[in-house]
Amino acid sequence: MTQFDSIRLTSLSSKGGCGCKIGPSELSEVIRMLPPASPNPDLLVGLDTSDDAGVYKLTDDLAIVQTLDFFTPIVDDPYSFGQVAAANAISDIYAMGGKPLTALNIVAFPIATLEKKILAEILRGAADKLQEAGATLVGGHSIDDKEPKFGLAVTGTVHPDKVRTNAGAKPGDTLMLTKPIGVGILTSSLKKGLLSEDEITNVTNVMTTLNKTAAETMEPFNVHACTDVTGFGLLGHASEMAKGSKTGIRILKNEVPILDRVRELAEQGIIPGGTKNNFAHLEGAVTFPETMDQIDQWILCDAVTSGGLLISVAGEEAQELLNALQSAGVLARIIGEVFAEQPGHVVVE
Repeated sequence: MTQFDSIRLTSLSSKGGCGCKIGPSELSEVIRMLPPASPNPDLLVGLDTSDDAGVYKLTDDLAIVQTLDFFTPIVDDPYSFGQVAAANAISDIYAMGGKPLTALNIVAFPIATLEKKILAEILRGAADKLQEAGATLVGGHSIDDKEPKFGLAVTGTVHPDKVRTNAGAKPGDTLMLTKPIGVGILTSSLKKGLLSEDEITNVTNVMTTLNKTAAETMEPFNVHACTDVTGFGLLGHASEMAKGSKTGIRILKNEVPILDRVRELAEQGIIPGGTKNNFAHLEGAVTFPETMDQIDQWILCDAVTSGGLLISVAGEEAQELLNALQSAGVLARIIGEVFAEQPGHVVVE
């Protein structure tokens, strides 16, 4: 890593370095204003189920997976920021069962006020992460902007019969999560100077870890649905899976992996706006235990950047997949199950 002590990238973000998406409620309102897209039999995955990426069939044996993601800095180290942004964007391809192929950089940068080598480090971080994923950078676009923003548009490939969506979960499935949550609370705490160097390194490592190993490990298993946990939080993405699959989902709160100090920092009031928006959006869609306090409810809704995969796998294969993931070094945990009752609803226990 290359630190630039003269600048804190997160301090340049008007969004507080959160990197959060537009809230799900606001985004839904905007999409409802648009005319419906013309039917296309080759569009295998579009806007209908709020999935991670679009999938378009080219031939009987080949489809492309397309996604785009960018945000303001959530860490101060430029190289790490580039890595986080790349890992976050590539993750959508893995969630759909695809293999990343090419990428385009998307850059907004105050070129007259920040050192050019800062931008160079951001791009270097992204390039190294693309190389790790086996994807090729083919270009990009940049604008001069007072607020730095960076991300990528990524294209991947998948067999049309092997696309994994967030809408295929089946009753009896077991739910797994491959990374801990709490990233939003920790990165907001980072901006306020509340994290130690070790804690910054730990949360950065979580965000820069590709979901490649998890995706490749689950490939031979009977996975019915998959999504990556990002800006809408664990419960937000679980809710989308429940609605798209027309099933109920049960999340076991005590089994959900949470990063160190998240609860402590949340109790100090470090709750990102995106996290609170996620919680508000889920009103009526999630049932919490009466004994669960507001802090724990917020944590389960925390807005994540470059989170893990939420996997819905056939129950009889769950333990074997868990063992395989953990043997491959993935921090996977079983966190719940899919059931037939209460379709579209999430129950936290």
